[in-house]
Amino acid sequence: MNLNFPLHLVWLALSLTSFSSAGMAQVAEEIPVAAPADVGMSAAKLALVDQAMRRLVENNRIPGGVVIIARRGKIVMHQAWGKMDIGANRPMKPDTIMRCFSMTKAIATAGALMLCDEGKLAIDDPVSKYLPELKSLRIARDDTTIAATQQMTIADLMTHTAGYSYENSKHEAYNKAFKDLKMVDFSLPLEAMQKKLARLPVLFEPGTDWRYGISIDILGRVVEVVSGMPLDRFLQERLFTPLDMKDTGFFVAPEKANRFASIYTSAGEGRLELRESDKDGDYLNPPALLSGGGGLVSTARDYMRFLMMVANDGKFQGKRYLEPETISRMTSNQLSKEVGWIKFGSAVRQGVGFGLGFCVRVEMSDWDPQGHVGEYGWGGAASTHYWVSPADDDLIVVTLEQVMPYSFLTEFELKGLIYDAIER
Repeated sequence: MNLNFPLHLVWLALSLTSFSSAGMAQVAEEIPVAAPADVGMSAAKLALVDQAMRRLVENNRIPGGVVIIARRGKIVMHQAWGKMDIGANRPMKPDTIMRCFSMTKAIATAGALMLCDEGKLAIDDPVSKYLPELKSLRIARDDTTIAATQQMTIADLMTHTAGYSYENSKHEAYNKAFKDLKMVDFSLPLEAMQKKLARLPVLFEPGTDWRYGISIDILGRVVEVVSGMPLDRFLQERLFTPLDMKDTGFFVAPEKANRFASIYTSAGEGRLELRESDKDGDYLNPPALLSGGGGLVSTARDYMRFLMMVANDGKFQGKRYLEPETISRMTSNQLSKEVGWIKFGSAVRQGVGFGLGFCVRVEMSDWDPQGHVGEYGWGGAASTHYWVSPADDDLIVVTLEQVMPYSFLTEFELKGLIYDAIER
């Protein structure tokens, strides 16, 4: 394989049609493609990424995957391996559409921050200013609740310091309320979720700890209230259409269904099972719940366009989306010393903080030792992942697959290889 001019990049030269906000048709500009040497990377070492992905597929660790790599604003690899559906023998392709799950969170947060830049929202605002149900917060304590002493802010939602979880916690009062209220009910819109919030306690005083949960779904509802439009329409008009993220949305259009990957469960090393509990029909029709925390589908190309906008201080192909100061807060640690590093249960990711939408590597530790300081990114429940390293001339990597439960396998297999390919 000649990585200087790989055939799998040819499609990037095609022009795509999009529309400006004024309704005038224009040709979308694809991200430039470069030979690895042109952006200071080694073609021979990037070939090891291809070998690693082939091994993962051959050993049945993943059914298939897509990797896209860019540096200095140019793409040096965009390749697919394996199958998007094993039983149907459908090959994975560079433009395969996949479930983003929590990769949705950074996009929804960016949408909210656009409203902040316009003065319609402020990160220090109490959430109750827009969702009055959250005016009188209660904190779960074992099987009861106590009154909170401080308000939850928009920043608390963005940084996961609001006090929400995905049901599992050590406090029965929270777990029971979350379950009884059916907080994440995909048959109901975000407005219905908002109305339940008054009866759902939080796990701690807002801003004093870090807990991963439904915060960005609630933020999505704030966006709806402030913008006066549904979250899907807002993101389409403000991000997806102008960025030409042509395959990104809350469902897969019928004409694109043949590009939608199936999802699998890892049943142990070398065993993959089609995930029966995941009904593809749920993604082939517009959903009732527009989940800002996990509802999008996308492609590697589309997500790269979003990340390149962020990496370029909020500007992409001549259009500004976010102010540089806002991007700085997105991509730098916003957690206090009291909160500390992010954690999942007892597992602390030492040296990793959180910005407004992304986790951020603040210092090196035994957690992900191949990472670089300043690196920001996140992932999704089906083992998708992405990261950006500003210190490495804005190296951007997106790895997509569809395997649950979440695994760092692909990210950790590739990260060291990709960083090692940087020569200058």
